[in-house]
Amino acid sequence: MKYFLLTGMLFLVLVVTAQKNNAISITGYYSGSATRLDSFPIGKLTHLVFSFGHLKGNQLHISNAGDTACIQKMVGYKKKYPHLKIILSLGGWGGCAPCSAVFSTEEGRNQFAISVKQLAAYFSTDGIDLDWEYPAIAGYPGHTYTPDDKKNFTLLIKKLRQTLGKKQEISFAAGGFDQFIDSSIEWKEVMKIADKVYIMSYDLVHGYSTVSGHHTPLYSTAQQKQSADNAVNKLIEAGVPPRKIVIGAAFYARMFKVEDTINNGLYRPGKFYRGISYSRLTDSINNNMGFVSYRDPIAMAPYAFNAERKILATYDDAQSIKDKTEYAIQNKLGGIMFWQLADDRYHNGLLDVIHNARKTYKRH
Repeated sequence: MKYFLLTGMLFLVLVVTAQKNNAISITGYYSGSATRLDSFPIGKLTHLVFSFGHLKGNQLHISNAGDTACIQKMVGYKKKYPHLKIILSLGGWGGCAPCSAVFSTEEGRNQFAISVKQLAAYFSTDGIDLDWEYPAIAGYPGHTYTPDDKKNFTLLIKKLRQTLGKKQEISFAAGGFDQFIDSSIEWKEVMKIADKVYIMSYDLVHGYSTVSGHHTPLYSTAQQKQSADNAVNKLIEAGVPPRKIVIGAAFYARMFKVEDTINNGLYRPGKFYRGISYSRLTDSINNNMGFVSYRDPIAMAPYAFNAERKILATYDDAQSIKDKTEYAIQNKLGGIMFWQLADDRYHNGLLDVIHNARKTYKRH
């Protein structure tokens, strides 16, 4: 009897230890209607990010009744899933035109922080995520940026913490490419205060790229330095604690029209063609549609190529998502996030893959 009791206790300890070791955060951004949210396995998330609020004057503003309903729906899930945190997010690609000007003044930073606090109290949300693309470097075409953005971003983070207190989470989305990491953020100062940095380790080839490649690879290749692993290593070298680093996954594909069929379309001159949600991926990218699927063993990334039409598709799939989740656990990172939940399948989607990988992975 004692043997079985001890064995059972040992098993319980091992299970609890494994769960603790694998306790990375799982963060999903969401941009969509409130009505669709029930279709997704929300309980498998640790953080759900409303995307996006914008600046109105110097204040964070939720622009319409649909967005308000979406936030209220999100917050309602906390009754069923007490572990879940609901985060408001500012900006997004094309959504932060006035950010450089507003955050350049003490008055602007202060009024913004107060508005965040007021909205958090009104909605009962748990934090703020800044998606300013990008401080101090060129981002969305036509958006203002100056070298002073770098220091002003630090001052903004400090003002948010001073205003919101310790309980509200403060995070921000970071470009997953070298120029952002080298030029946009005062890493040591900012990460003393911020809870998480969400690396956008996707769109590493994008709508303005003139050469194709992997848009969301885990590892660098000889032809493409930019990758999730490259960004993680650079952040750690810059003094960012691994537990505050969250890598990104893409719940969508990018397709490129290339000029020839060399190398099955990878690293070839061309231009962006279109994007497609993961939920519709297999309907559009398959053998019947003329695509042949491949996997890059170095980048640990899938891709597909239609040689007749000269179209390359680059994306995350179940295997690459599993690899990224295990990478985050093995390297003791803060977690994995993705853009975005509305692009997932309702059943057996990529969020399920992340959840299962976190639950079952055994560290080497």
